[in-house]
Amino acid sequence: MARLRDKYKNEVAPALAKEFGITNPMAIPKIEKIVVNMGLGEASANAKILDVATEEMKAITGQKPVVTKAKKSIAAFKLRQGMSIGTMVTLRGERMFEFLDRLISVALPRVRDFRGISGKAFDGRGNYTLGIREQLIFPEIDFNKVDKTRGMNISIVTTAGSDEKAHALLKAMGMPFRQ
Repeated sequence: MARLRDKYKNEVAPALAKEFGITNPMAIPKIEKIVVNMGLGEASANAKILDVATEEMKAITGQKPVVTKAKKSIAAFKLRQGMSIGTMVTLRGERMFEFLDRLISVALPRVRDFRGISGKAFDGRGNYTLGIREQLIFPEIDFNKVDKTRGMNISIVTTAGSDEKAHALLKAMGMPFRQ
């Protein structure tokens, strides 16, 4: 049973309903999915990089990633349409709460010089995107086996219609926003 899901049901949802004056329980903002994306531009030159990144992503999220392909050819980047250029995972339900819990309580505090995450990375519709510079902050990654540090984007998609509601939701869930 996910610790964070229980926290949402028992503490966060009632608090948000009270704060925003929501009477309909289906209208309370909740986290819909988390998309973890790792762009690998250098994979066009070396195909082995993709396999390593896929394994790392699988270890971090606990789910097999999908290989993303280039939509267009870009000559300046030596990129042809259909080439594999990244990996992506969409987490929902139990795995999503599990991942978010590990991100908040274990991974983010391990970032060097961590003072909290920016409160400005909302998109206007209640979704939050967070960029991570290196995959080493996750405890599942073995430091000795890493050949190169890779970053990733983590997008948290919520049902909140506004940034204000989404911010309140994520803050209540324990996201360490910068003061």
